[in-house]
Amino acid sequence: MIAVMVASMLIQGRLTTRFEKYSEVPIGLTGAEVASRMLAAHGIRDVSIVSIKGKLTDHYDPTTKTVNLSEGVYYGKSVAAAAVAAHECGHVVQHATRYPWLSMRSALVPVVSFSNNVVSWVLLAGVLLMERFPQLLWLGIALFALTTLFSFITLPVEINASARAVAWLENAGIVNYENKPMAQDALKWAAYTYVVAAIGSLATLLYYISIAQRRK
Repeated sequence: MIAVMVASMLIQGRLTTRFEKYSEVPIGLTGAEVASRMLAAHGIRDVSIVSIKGKLTDHYDPTTKTVNLSEGVYYGKSVAAAAVAAHECGHVVQHATRYPWLSMRSALVPVVSFSNNVVSWVLLAGVLLMERFPQLLWLGIALFALTTLFSFITLPVEINASARAVAWLENAGIVNYENKPMAQDALKWAAYTYVVAAIGSLATLLYYISIAQRRK
């Protein structure tokens, strides 16, 4: 668990450093303009592009049909801004084309949201009441397993969105052979954060399973 935490901190630091580095590499369009062009190229006209506060808070919200870009991405004219904006639009394209992994992930959202709200308390109660009510811990483990599954389903969704982003940026002539590797590198480190989160979730799940098995 400590190793996962350390890896997460290192990767997050690397991601921030890479984003700052590639934010200094200019291109002719803002992130908002890149997003607008990518959506138009895919015939998507019912999704809005908005600016939000924060740093690396970019995300696509399918419930409101909005691509939410942090100010640095929305207004930035850099390789980093273009890569992040195109990545979020990659999720829009996934949604529009009913990409199977995204559909599966979306179906799990209500269940995982509920699980996240109660799982810590159920696991705690399960450990404390293991001798009298062992089923409670296994219930907590089942709830946590859903969040772990969600983390692993997220991986192909994020990787595919990045692949779509880089391919479109190159085909649209927004990046070239010199700065395309920079866009790929920025998105690669962003993907690593999801990989570490999934591994961390799995490690925690196995930890609770080991507790339940030891107390049989």
